[in-house]
This record gives sequence, C-alpha cells and structure tokens, in this order.
Amino acid sequence: MSYVGPDFDPPQPRRPRRGPLTVALAALVPGALLGWLVYEAVGGSGGSGGSDKAGASASAASPSTARPWSAPAADDGKQASRSPSSPAPDGSLKGKVVVIDPGHNPGNFQHTAEINRPVDIGTNKKECDTTGTSTNSGYTEARFTLDVAHRLRAILEEQGATVKLTHDGDSPPWGPCVDERAHIGNAAHADAAISIHADGSAEGNRGFHVILPASVHAGAADTRPIVGPSRDLGERVAGNFLRVTGEPPSNYEGDGTGLVTRQDLGGLNLSTVPKVFIECGNMRDSKDSARLTSDAWRQKAAQGISEGIVSFLRES
Repeated sequence: MSYVGPDFDPPQPRRPRRGPLTVALAALVPGALLGWLVYEAVGGSGGSGGSDKAGASASAASPSTARPWSAPAADDGKQASRSPSSPAPDGSLKGKVVVIDPGHNPGNFQHTAEINRPVDIGTNKKECDTTGTSTNSGYTEARFTLDVAHRLRAILEEQGATVKLTHDGDSPPWGPCVDERAHIGNAAHADAAISIHADGSAEGNRGFHVILPASVHAGAADTRPIVGPSRDLGERVAGNFLRVTGEPPSNYEGDGTGLVTRQDLGGLNLSTVPKVFIECGNMRDSKDSARLTSDAWRQKAAQGISEGIVSFLRES
C-alpha cells in the first residue's frame, strides 16, 4: 500500500532507540538473513535476482538474540517445503479463529465517492479506504492481497482453523471501510488477525515490513490490551516470512528490523484482538515486483505468513 489516504499516512516519528522490536528480528541475522545473503552472493534469484546491500547492512547492524526460527533454505524460486518446526496439517488449530484482511478491494476504483467518505478511527478521521497501489505494469495491490489471502486461508483451514475474510473481492463491491475491517475481526473474536498489503514506494526501496500497533488510548481506540500479543504475532510472522520467502527486511522502513510500530492506522487502532499488517514488498521496485507477480512466490508468501500465525496460535 502506498502511504497516502486512510491507514497510509507517513509513519509517525520514532525515537532512535533499539528495543524489543529490533531484538525481535535480530536473531535472524546469524541464521536466516546470513543464509539469504550467502545465497544472493552466489547468484540465486528467488524470482527477483540480485542482492540488496542497504537492507542487509541495516539488518546486520542489529544486536543478536536467540529466536526459534531456522535459517531459510536456498531461494530457488520453487515453493518452499514446510519447515521442521511446522508440523503437517493435523487439525490442531480446531477452535481457533483467524481473520484475514486483504488490503483494498478491486472494486474501489469504481467507487471513489464511497471510499473517500471519512470514518472515525478513534484518534481522528480518515477516508474509508483507498484504491491501493500497483506495479508499473498495472498489477494491482488489491489483486495481490486477495490472491495471497485465498492461499493463506487454504493453508490455515488445512490446520483446522476457522478463517474469515473481511471481503472476498466482490462482496462488498468496494471497501469495507478501515473501521469495519477492524470490527469484523472483533466480532469474530479472532485469535489472530492480519491485514495483507504491498507497498508503493520508490524504485530501490525494497523488502517487507510488519506493522505493529502502538499503545493508543484515545476516543474509540484502546490498543493497550493487544499491544503485547500483537508484537508476538508480528515477530513470528516476520521471522517465518523471511525464512520461507527469502524476501529481505525493508531497507526503507523499520531500520532493517522488518518491524514498524504505527499509531495512525484505523485497522489496528480499533482492533480488540491481536492484529498486524504486513507489507509483503514494494510493488514499484523492479526486483520486488518480479516476486509479487510470481504465482510461485505468492504461495511462498502465504506459507510464510501461515507459519507465523500457526506458531503464535500454538503458543497462545
């Protein structure tokens, strides 16, 4: 998603300190990120080709702390196999509810008046929704997010989870608004909720980042009860997403950690259940867009996200 409109304003200034969020992914450096760097150095492409020195350097500067994530296998562009820490589907998530929020809606382009309507996000008002971004070739974020959401739903249902989508492309024909997206997760009493996006930044800005809710207590927003579990969910999603997809942490958001905390997102501010956003990559960067438009890589993206969610649910 581009940072324009509802839930997409420029990130709020952050204090230049490294705390739990940096530590969360720092453990991936000696294993996961090092494995990715070695692979890129010997010429692997994983669907995008090349390496990203800026993102890698930022991540390598972070302190190291042990985490329960293994190094990624060589990213050869094929669908990743299930990791040893993620058992085969066995129905063990029966009784767990996951809400998947595919960012934007393919119909938003035809309903600009409706999506421009301001809604209350607790701290202030924002537009209902936006159209989202796209690759330079016209592959839209809304198509990408819905595709990954469908793949993710299938994987989680194999594990026995009950999965609800905030929308399914044509129902409703636009939106829903950002406040409604949060309320859908709340009404479902979701054990975990995730909003799937892709960014629209400049060429050369690449990598994924997971957005965590800040502690907000204003108006209708009170994220204090979900900040801790959402951080846990976000760290697990980020670690597994890196390991399975080989996509590096963002080189332009999160100081190389792949984690960003925001207090201006209605989808997080109004949530009463553990919830995070994931920006899977930058649609405007040629290397990232090659991955985002790859059917095989989108399957990897869904697998990586699912393994983070499964890990969270089994420990919660």
